[in-house]
Amino acid sequence: MNRILEIISNVPLFKGLSRDQLIALSNMAVEKHFIKGETIFLEGNKGRGFFIIHSGLVKIYKTSMEGKEKILEVIKPYEIFAPVPVFSGNTYPASAETMKPANVIFFSRDDFLGLVSRHPEIALNMLAAVSDRLRQFTVQIENLSLKEIPSRLSAYFLDVLNEKRTGDSFTLDITKGQLASLLGTIPETLSRIFAKMRETGIIEQDGNNITILDRDFLEDLAKGEKLFK
Repeated sequence: MNRILEIISNVPLFKGLSRDQLIALSNMAVEKHFIKGETIFLEGNKGRGFFIIHSGLVKIYKTSMEGKEKILEVIKPYEIFAPVPVFSGNTYPASAETMKPANVIFFSRDDFLGLVSRHPEIALNMLAAVSDRLRQFTVQIENLSLKEIPSRLSAYFLDVLNEKRTGDSFTLDITKGQLASLLGTIPETLSRIFAKMRETGIIEQDGNNITILDRDFLEDLAKGEKLFK
């Protein structure tokens, strides 16, 4: 099995496809390597295709007229990003930049649509992925508009725990400034919330290493059902 075929075989987007379909996908895929802080595309660039990250982290962000950056999401290994222009033919609605050195797989829009015309079931997988992304954005908008920052941070911690499945401990993959942008706040406010969580015994922190000490309280805090003690 060649390298790209092995990678895409583990991507949830392509789950359930036949080996022949996976081989067809691997034949059109192009592996790209980016250093930390390298731009993959900018908002407004022509949407030439979509990407799947194999290693590293990629941030999807928008920049205000004043130059302020807002991180919309952080893309992790085996996740898809920039899928919408594949079907719309429009430009990329946000920018993408690596947060760590990253390897990504690129699929040309024209090649992919040609394959979809022969294998429509692939489009169903893509639509499911896009639908899941819309659901995530709906939750994010709800959190930003209806929940206080401690609730947003608690929900983020729970998402990381569920994703990493390492018990009650994990290591933050992004900086506090990046996390603050993702949660719609500023680093100073986030630092105060971290301190309050340590003081009240919700978490234990050693640098970027976080241990959840009171998961029940964290879950209630994420739902907005409790305040700090």
